[in-house]
Amino acid sequence: MKKISLLFLLIVSSYYVDAQSYIGFLADNYSGVNSVISNPSNIVDSRFKTDINLFGASMFMGNDYYGVNVLDAIKEDYDFDLEAIKSPSENNNIGIYEDVMGPSFMFNLNRKSSIAIFTRLRSVVNINEINGNTIDAIDDDETDDFSINEGDFGAFGQAWAEVGFTYARVLMDKEQYFFKGGLSLKYLQGAGSGYVYGRNVSVIYDADGTDLGGGETTGSINSTGEITYGRFDNFDNDNYEYDLPDATGFGIDLGFVYEWRPDYANFNKTNSKGDSYTLKDKNKYKLKLGLSITDLGSINYKEGEEDVYDITNTDVNENDFDDAEDVEDFLNTIYTKTQSDRGYKTKLPTAVHFNADWNFSGKFYLNFNTDLALTKRGKMHTSSIMNVVSLTPRFESKWLGFYLPLSVVEYNGFQAGAGLRMGPLYLGSGSIFSVLSNDDTKGADVYAGLKIPVYQKRPRDKDKDGVIDKLDGCPKEAGPIENNGCPWGDKDEDTLLDNEDACPDIAGQLKIKGVLGEIKMGIRF
Repeated sequence: MKKISLLFLLIVSSYYVDAQSYIGFLADNYSGVNSVISNPSNIVDSRFKTDINLFGASMFMGNDYYGVNVLDAIKEDYDFDLEAIKSPSENNNIGIYEDVMGPSFMFNLNRKSSIAIFTRLRSVVNINEINGNTIDAIDDDETDDFSINEGDFGAFGQAWAEVGFTYARVLMDKEQYFFKGGLSLKYLQGAGSGYVYGRNVSVIYDADGTDLGGGETTGSINSTGEITYGRFDNFDNDNYEYDLPDATGFGIDLGFVYEWRPDYANFNKTNSKGDSYTLKDKNKYKLKLGLSITDLGSINYKEGEEDVYDITNTDVNENDFDDAEDVEDFLNTIYTKTQSDRGYKTKLPTAVHFNADWNFSGKFYLNFNTDLALTKRGKMHTSSIMNVVSLTPRFESKWLGFYLPLSVVEYNGFQAGAGLRMGPLYLGSGSIFSVLSNDDTKGADVYAGLKIPVYQKRPRDKDKDGVIDKLDGCPKEAGPIENNGCPWGDKDEDTLLDNEDACPDIAGQLKIKGVLGEIKMGIRF
């Protein structure tokens, strides 16, 4: 029965991807190079001179079948069948998503352009149209028999590494109106993939359906339908040794950001010559709108194998299943292979992201974010994200950030969490409060990472005359703004400062504001 359970777990176990990694953190203007994964344009006009991510990891788990009290569930004696709250339906989903961001960095080429290079390791598994009653039927303790009518379903998973190059540039900078765009090109190395798709599948298992003689019986399996089984290698074989597959591809991320800066003048410094400098260490917007499309692309598994089987058969002996070396061996032995192909392409989980960030008071912000799938769920060889809508109030300063994300995640429902950025450290969870306060928790996530941030510096004013050094004609001597930060002199050495001298270049004997001449009877000579 063990291998039968494994076979049908392949059908009834549903892994699903959370649409957003690092929930709350990526909206922060100090997320630096990490922010390229949500919108590549974020790195230009940033609060960093350069930013180096050493390591970061985000993991999500969720489902709409099991609801648990997490603090109880981690105990050794917890019984999921008895203590978990079950919500079976015709379409249940269980999910795991992992996103590891490796060594990555960004820096500014000049005032209007920036680049980044980043590395990631990701895994996504999607299973659709799974009947939750199937799980109940297999887990029924009152009988070993079960009958399931699964109909159509799709199960697909893949893992890959990516190395990306990002270029972002300011496209418009007209005082109150600011617009920038960015593009990431990604080289993809497939690490593995596998899938099972079923059409009109039904299975009846009778625990005592086969008479072995001498009073002994074993189970029998009756089934109908069609199964498509694909894999990058024979990884289900007990003797399998992993080798990096011959699987590569390319991906693209594209994004734009618009900022409304009604208080632009407060962030722009100008000297008496008309030279200007925009403060780089400050956020300047009242409202920021971002739009991006991520994960356009595919991976070509050149040596991948795909077989289609007609699984219509009756009274299949359970022993034949137990004796099979792996799932492929069982399918080839018991059922009819109708088609076989070599090589397939897997598609990335293409998604569109909209982000609105409102600076409503000083260092306090309110962020609205949506992540929407652009790939069709259940489509062959295709990964897809879950739709997410989140609202995140946050406090943000150079060395400290704090977030309280409130999200509605497809299949998982409402989640509340918290996140923290403190210098080089960032960590958080989009669901920590929900997990700790709910007896029916269906999802949880956590992330953490370490980086080396090099921030933009506040412009210096060494002589404290109100003119920053970058615009000060005399940065070591205090002087008025109208003289470009330089003290007034006395070029003609007539003891009258040049700003009060009508003839600052010529010394006078008798002076009226430095004017030469003698006055006799009201006549000037």
